[in-house]
Amino acid sequence: MVDHERPYRTLSSRMLWQSKWYSLRQDELADRSGERLTYTVVEKPDAVWIIPVTADGHIVLIDQYRYAIDEWCLEIPAGNIEPGVDPQAMAARELREEIGGAAERLVPVTEYFTMNGIGNERAHVYLALGVTLDEPERETTEHITLRVLPADEALRLTHEGAIKDGPSALALLLAEPAIRAYLAERDA
Repeated sequence: MVDHERPYRTLSSRMLWQSKWYSLRQDELADRSGERLTYTVVEKPDAVWIIPVTADGHIVLIDQYRYAIDEWCLEIPAGNIEPGVDPQAMAARELREEIGGAAERLVPVTEYFTMNGIGNERAHVYLALGVTLDEPERETTEHITLRVLPADEALRLTHEGAIKDGPSALALLLAEPAIRAYLAERDA
């Protein structure tokens, strides 16, 4: 990585709006020449995305209704990390809450920013291996239907663009080598 000088200096910062899920912060900045500008930032807790792979080689996807776009989206389980909770522990909890899943192993895959042009949310991606399913413990605002698909089909859907949720699609693509290695090891 190249070490770059920061191009802006923060002059002031104020909170415009807050909810339990995210906040909007407005900063007054000055660039290197002294020119001033306003930047609004979505402050959001880090979150986990979990790719559940069952012992028989299926990936558990969810169809979830998203009010902001008024559509059902094919995704992987995900959720905000609560203050003081370790990302891996949160991944296990979200797995249980959204799909009723328990994993033999949770393997960290990667981290990335989900909206770095407007916000600060960081995604922590986990591969949940040997997942078994039971009754989910969903929040009342979660409208979810499970789609348990053979891994090859779930990955094909990802490559074809059927998974429109960007963080879910990226998580699946980045985890594909590990998913295939797990399935090959299981079948050996």
